[in-house]
Amino acid sequence: MAKEINRIGVFCSGGDAPGMNAAVRAVVRTAAYHDLHTYGIYNGYEGMINGDIHRLETNDVGNIIHRGGTILKTARSERFRTKEGRRMAHESLMAHDIDALVAIGGNGTLTGANLFEKEFNIPIIGLPGTIDNDLYGTDFTIGFDTAVNTAIEAVDKIRDTADSHNRLFFIEVMGRQSGYIALYTAVGSGAGSVLIPELSKDIEELMSFLKKMLKRKRLFGLVITAEGNENGSTQEVANMVSKKLTDYEVKVAVIGHLQRGGSPTAMDRMLASRTGHAAVEGLIKGQRNVMCGVHNNKVVFIPIADAIKKTKSIEQELLDLAELLSL
Repeated sequence: MAKEINRIGVFCSGGDAPGMNAAVRAVVRTAAYHDLHTYGIYNGYEGMINGDIHRLETNDVGNIIHRGGTILKTARSERFRTKEGRRMAHESLMAHDIDALVAIGGNGTLTGANLFEKEFNIPIIGLPGTIDNDLYGTDFTIGFDTAVNTAIEAVDKIRDTADSHNRLFFIEVMGRQSGYIALYTAVGSGAGSVLIPELSKDIEELMSFLKKMLKRKRLFGLVITAEGNENGSTQEVANMVSKKLTDYEVKVAVIGHLQRGGSPTAMDRMLASRTGHAAVEGLIKGQRNVMCGVHNNKVVFIPIADAIKKTKSIEQELLDLAELLSL
């Protein structure tokens, strides 16, 4: 029999992602609809340990759906990695009579939630809040679409300079060990090539492609690199190419944390709202230790263990598309 849920704690952890506020809003308002109380846990697991927990009413989440970042703040917690830290976190929850959690974050957040649920038997549902789009079981993660749109906007501006000066730009985007942002940015911006962790492409292959560009009289170029690509840092890759290919003036641009901020796109607001709502409904129905995502436009629940341990592979169709359109 499912445990009766009365008080739900919601928190964000790890890196911020556009759409987290929309998810918090959906959790609070869905809980209110079911006459449940919601408590915001500030500063992630660290705030949970410190007891930085406050009641959230529907008015507290008004006028936040369009805001980037998270009103609950977010942080990484070394203390939560320890048994003692998790015990302190549990005591804080019990002091507020919180009997279920909604955890919004990426791989690290859900890894902590998976362990916490097993140790203290508290129902937890995770929401995929990360720009990296690297969680298994959901087509997209909250913040990914906004990050890609931000990156494409930046690349469009860099293209103007590259074209004006006949330059070859290497443009680094975020994503840790996932190439989703880089691949979508490359296709969406019409870049010449892309370097991602999932696709092995050595410098000689890249050089061969760039030489073909020169033969076709393309006097400028854009190469999108994922920060986790196996050839080294973007600057290192650019230096290697610059030494071997003197026809281009080579430049490097790192978009960086711009991709984390900004108002979330409509897609991210929808994803956050759907999964935030479904998380509360799932807790009421007895779901626990699962991540709520969207697959084929349907809300789905995936065991957290699968979401964090299984590999989310990039579709070969996208890889082929990027290569074909770069010719």
